[in-house]
Amino acid sequence: MISKLGQNTKGDIAITDTIDMQWSNVLDHLRAEFDENTFKSWFKPLALINVEEGRAIIAAPTRFMRNWLMSNFSDRIKGAWKKASDDVHDIEIIVLAGFQGSEKEINSGSSKKSKDTISKNSSNEQIRIISDNEFGAPLDPRFTFDSFVVGKSNELAYAAARRVAENKDVNFNPLFLHGGVGLGKTHLMHAIAWANRQFFPERKVVYLSAEQFMYQFITSIRYKDTMSFKKKFRNVDLLMIDDLQFIANKNSTQEEFFHTFNALIDHHRQVILSADRSPSNLDGVEERIRSRLGWGLVADIHPTDYELRLGILQQKANGVPEVEIQSEVLEFLAHRISSNVRELEGAFNRMVAHSTLIGRPITLDMTQEVLQDLLRANDRRVTVDEIQRQVADYYNIKLSDLLSARRARQVARPRQVAMYLCKQMTSKSLPSIGRKFGGRDHTTVMHAVKRIEELRQTDSVLEDDIKHLERMFST
Repeated sequence: MISKLGQNTKGDIAITDTIDMQWSNVLDHLRAEFDENTFKSWFKPLALINVEEGRAIIAAPTRFMRNWLMSNFSDRIKGAWKKASDDVHDIEIIVLAGFQGSEKEINSGSSKKSKDTISKNSSNEQIRIISDNEFGAPLDPRFTFDSFVVGKSNELAYAAARRVAENKDVNFNPLFLHGGVGLGKTHLMHAIAWANRQFFPERKVVYLSAEQFMYQFITSIRYKDTMSFKKKFRNVDLLMIDDLQFIANKNSTQEEFFHTFNALIDHHRQVILSADRSPSNLDGVEERIRSRLGWGLVADIHPTDYELRLGILQQKANGVPEVEIQSEVLEFLAHRISSNVRELEGAFNRMVAHSTLIGRPITLDMTQEVLQDLLRANDRRVTVDEIQRQVADYYNIKLSDLLSARRARQVARPRQVAMYLCKQMTSKSLPSIGRKFGGRDHTTVMHAVKRIEELRQTDSVLEDDIKHLERMFST
């Protein structure tokens, strides 16, 4: 193997020089094949990491760039390598944040950061935390506190995450983050891991998904090595498990999680968990676990509002200064794509990629043309979960009360409004809507819809409420 990160494994400097020359030739071939703008945008930021068993390992500074290159240019890069050398017959592109340019930082042989950041697993090279976290999951270097945009919908979760990351002892344990898809739960958990490692490098930090926790547990049973599993997970200083809803109805995994959780709490070790709903609404999870999940701080991440979405887009626009984006374009996207941050960022990346490749300025007309399928999907996509959250917030009641069996007027009327809006604004059937409201019968939903329709004719306050809520879902 010829390594570009540090010393050549064979100690042969001449071989390294040969690889440097081949990579330079590859870049020359690509520069000749594409126009200068395309080359600067997609190929110049790449860096050669090493050549191993006929495969060239190349680093890209962002995941978006890596995915785009693999989808659109991988064959062209392979072709350029074949022209430069018969030694390389395949390529692999990994994400390595912080490096820009092909000839400078990586090839210097002194990049301590690169050496510490890249680690090999069973399938490929990827960014991950390097410490005692050999059984954890990869961390995304983009997901830090600095890159997290704070707004009213996530300020509590953000403040709690920073407190846990920057202090060994906090007065809440566990920290439980919950919210819908693409609202920033995983971003905050990765940010906690990076910051905690910065402040307390001696601590053992482990981050993984609930699914990975389950698979490791099953593997330990299969190989009759459960004691090793227990030792690993019960001797960490900070354990973070993402998407906890995955263990619903998985009894053996829940049993092991319960004992792991208790052992860590008893020894004053910090636990951070996330799920798509609050502990009390985790169906299929044992009551004893749900009650313990509420021992510490439960922080809800609400759907983003317009101001927060605009702030996220402005931050991303600042990250691509070479591309001019009109403010009206960002405002348009913030209004029209409201489902989640992940989709919003995907729309932005798609728009920038189109502009870069085609050489077309980013205008409002161009944005509407390029994103027409996504904009149509957002026009008609309002979920039952989103309606429930917004109605609960609007009427200042708990979401759990809205879904409960309580019949008090201050809860029952908002519940009927939410059912009515679900029927009007989603394609869900009456039975499926009823199931989302605590397993109610479809006749209950039908009654709620009919009742709200009647009241809208005579109750001006209710009519104003519903019009306001409808506007919230349409912007």
